[in-house]
Amino acid sequence: MIETEQERVVSQEERLAAQRRAQSEAHQDSFRRTLLSARRTIKFSETMRLAIDSFRASKGRFALTALGMVIGSASVILVVTIGMTGRDYALGLIEKIGTNMVEVEYAGGGATGTESAVYNDYLTRDDERAVDTQVPSIMFSSPVLETHDRISFGGGVVKDTLVLGVEPAYKNVRNLIVTQGRFFDDNDAAAHIKCAVVTLPFAHEMFGSADAAVGQNFQISGIPFTIIGTFRESVDDFGQSELTDNTILIPYSVARYFTGTDNVKQIYFSLRSMADVPDASKSILQIVKSRHKPNSVYKTTDLKELLTTAALIANGLTAVLIAVAMVTLAVGGVGIMNIMLANVRSRIREIGIRKALGATSREIRLQFLTEAIMISLAGGIVGTILGLTLPLSVRLFTDYAIPISPWSIIAALGVSLIVGVIFGTVPATRAAQMDPVESLKYE
Repeated sequence: MIETEQERVVSQEERLAAQRRAQSEAHQDSFRRTLLSARRTIKFSETMRLAIDSFRASKGRFALTALGMVIGSASVILVVTIGMTGRDYALGLIEKIGTNMVEVEYAGGGATGTESAVYNDYLTRDDERAVDTQVPSIMFSSPVLETHDRISFGGGVVKDTLVLGVEPAYKNVRNLIVTQGRFFDDNDAAAHIKCAVVTLPFAHEMFGSADAAVGQNFQISGIPFTIIGTFRESVDDFGQSELTDNTILIPYSVARYFTGTDNVKQIYFSLRSMADVPDASKSILQIVKSRHKPNSVYKTTDLKELLTTAALIANGLTAVLIAVAMVTLAVGGVGIMNIMLANVRSRIREIGIRKALGATSREIRLQFLTEAIMISLAGGIVGTILGLTLPLSVRLFTDYAIPISPWSIIAALGVSLIVGVIFGTVPATRAAQMDPVESLKYE
């Protein structure tokens, strides 16, 4: 009986100890929740509402502060758009010259060690046909047989003139534009018709106009030719091509009369696209070399490298202009920081009251940082909209599709956000570090 009473007392003591432990754990848990609540007294949505209320109280200051970000963001969009437009225009001009064109040329050699005489291992029409057959990406091809003649322009004026014997496909290979009349065709070439297509300067100088030149006759090496058309290049290449101001194009079959051979120094090939150029160049060179002497030297030329270089230059200029626009965003960020510092100074008593009511330094910092980010991001959004207005209007009301880069939009908004964080940190930190007692004393 005594043992039972002792066991009951021990059991009660154990229950009391368990209750005390449970109460202690409950107090500790409550204390932890209190600490967590003290650190996160205000929800972020409430912080946003406080920032919006602050903006409503001073709309003019908010608008002027965001103006720098508006200008900076709009500048980024417009600079990228202008840079891309200029790049596309420049690349388009280069493409018209013939970026999908490959020229193969005989560069010399061909003599073996036992041959003392110079041996010219020129290209032939058979080389052209072999390449056309074995390279599927080729669309057009034409040999170029070059001769020169002194032609009388009347009034005692005689000039050295370049005469090129080409195939009808040369027009497509070089993207030539026929301004008057027509270009000679396969029937003209097969029938050995003595016809010619001349440049605009040639037509103007000899006959006064392109229209007047069509149908007129003139002589090359004493042989009469009839002008059936005038032409020009798609883009002025500033004399960097085989064509000159006084160039005459005649059928290749007729040009052979002046040379007496099928040998040519150059053959032009036009490919389906610029992407086919590198592989096609290698294949063309390999095929041509396999058909000639080992010591003969041939080379291929294309405009792909020029196009790549032009794109790099355009992208570099665009990057420089973007950097200048970023400076405008940075200046806008400095303006945000200065206004926010002044804002902190004008709201010292508000900060003191909030801290006295339990607001933590973290909450004060978050509030002012949120205001800075909202100003910066709002300016960035408005600036982006304004920056897109011009290119979108041009695309909507004209036939010209100005390129718009989605990356420029992301960059403008992203930089605006970063600027708000960077330049809003100093004012927010200064507000958070204020002493509540001194803040309440501030007049």
